[in-house]
Amino acid sequence: MAHAALEALYPEPQPPTPAEVSERVVAGTARVAHLQRTDPGGCWVAEAGGQIVGTALGLIREGVWGFSLFGVLPAFQGEGIGRRLYAAAVAYGEGEPGGIILSSVHPAAIRAYARTPGYRLVPAVSLAGAPDMACAPATLRCRPGDLATDAPTIEATSRHVRGASHLPDLPTMLDGPQRTLLVIDGEGFACVRHGTPALLAARTEAAAEDLLWGALRCCPPGREVTVDFVTAENGWAVRVGLQAQLTIAPDGPMFVRGEIGPLAPYLPSGAYL
Repeated sequence: MAHAALEALYPEPQPPTPAEVSERVVAGTARVAHLQRTDPGGCWVAEAGGQIVGTALGLIREGVWGFSLFGVLPAFQGEGIGRRLYAAAVAYGEGEPGGIILSSVHPAAIRAYARTPGYRLVPAVSLAGAPDMACAPATLRCRPGDLATDAPTIEATSRHVRGASHLPDLPTMLDGPQRTLLVIDGEGFACVRHGTPALLAARTEAAAEDLLWGALRCCPPGREVTVDFVTAENGWAVRVGLQAQLTIAPDGPMFVRGEIGPLAPYLPSGAYL
């Protein structure tokens, strides 16, 4: 349902293969099941005639509420369903010191988030295309990571950039084909999916650039990647993206409130913020 609700906003240049569809189903099911386990109070659906027509999923990590997923089937939009779902998800995190929302480009969604008390809008851009690695550094410091061994680095850098650890969500996030954890000891980490950085957190811009190049290096030849929610405070990502010949375009904004980190150097996860 969520994919059907959002696919009109993010059309794909070519239809996914059966294998890609299967992978998405497995990953999407695991994502929802994970949040049902960790945040049952933040998981909501709308049902009409026995069919799920909308959903809103929120999570809480160490005092930071994040809006993980929001969608209403096009045929049911404009009836107030999204407003009721959003209100339930926001209420789940109202008592937390901080909050993060990553918006789609849908005007109604942006309007709803902008009207939410206490949140400020943070503009963002995206980078996309098949990366040209001709300008990549000859050597990189990042290496394949291990969740157990590298837990201190992951937790410390997560808390540095957003005020809460990502570690509880990484086993689910990294469970699947062509998913990689990259780490620079004590300085940062990145979760990579098919060459796309699904999450990146670092202590310095130099470490963040190294990790982003490492992510792009994981991309299969000719495959396109996307780097989403790049804010002005993360200009290092724009530099890398332009050097790799990616195209820059407007993206949905972020909305944030309260006690969170500097959100830099940081590329948030769409699912886990």
